Amino acid sequence: MWSRRYEDAAPTWRRERWATPDDDFVDVDFCEAANTGLKRPLLVLFHGLEGSSASHYSQAFADWGLQNGCDIAIPHFRGCSGTLNFAPRAYHSGDYEEVDHLLCKFKQLADAQKRPGLLAAGVSLGGNALMRWAGEKGQSAKNMVNAVASICSPLDLTASGHAIGQGFNRHVYTRMFLRSMKPKAMAKLKQHPGLFDAKKLLAAKDLYEFDDVFTAPLHGFKNTDDYWLRASALQQMGNIAIPALALNAKNDPFIPLSSLPSLEKVSASVKLWQPAHGGHVGFPNGSLPGHLKAMPQAVGKWLLQHIH
Repeated sequence: MWSRRYEDAAPTWRRERWATPDDDFVDVDFCEAANTGLKRPLLVLFHGLEGSSASHYSQAFADWGLQNGCDIAIPHFRGCSGTLNFAPRAYHSGDYEEVDHLLCKFKQLADAQKRPGLLAAGVSLGGNALMRWAGEKGQSAKNMVNAVASICSPLDLTASGHAIGQGFNRHVYTRMFLRSMKPKAMAKLKQHPGLFDAKKLLAAKDLYEFDDVFTAPLHGFKNTDDYWLRASALQQMGNIAIPALALNAKNDPFIPLSSLPSLEKVSASVKLWQPAHGGHVGFPNGSLPGHLKAMPQAVGKWLLQHIH
């Protein structure tokens, strides 16, 4: 992951709160160009673990959208918008049901606004959930979006889950994630007493242990192993029937090279981009510390070519 550097001012977001089928809500942030009289496509960006519209990649895509005729929408997974949600659930890497509900609403919105197309991309966790959705929907996904893309996504959750729990990743990134995830989980426990074992959660030293206490049981999985196996998008990518881009740098510290998808494991609709460098949601360009515009430009250009 990389520091953010932009020459442009930070984009302005407009927030809407959408109701969910289980009487909860999702907060959606929009970055839209001033009214020019032109109909613009909409790109829905699903953020990564503990991400939001404030994440560096969200800002980078918003900048790209403003400059390339594409509005951006970022739906926040439950608990990531800054407000505690109501339901006894959070979000997880294979949350394709949530993705489906949201994309249905975005499709209705795009049609009502007579937009020329609807695109979707997901970063890290959000990309796995999106690709899982595309695989589950198969041919019917064509009725909803023009194209999808996953960016630095752990498409084999078991391999990536173990990788982030080892060495430098464990000491730095695992601690960083748990520092925000544990307080959110404890707030959810206060909201729904008895939801999980507080002592076990507070004692969790990595994502495997956290998922075993919190993420897996709250979302219908037996344990972490069951969650990581069943939620992985890789096993569904042979069923994808819409244009799909899977971008993974070969030097991503969270995703072992051996776990990256191969042509034999995906459908003919899936394009694999696997550059040698880029890290995890980085791909910096320019003199140090480098700007982060190259990745949104490349992914955005690929997506836009599928607007008919």
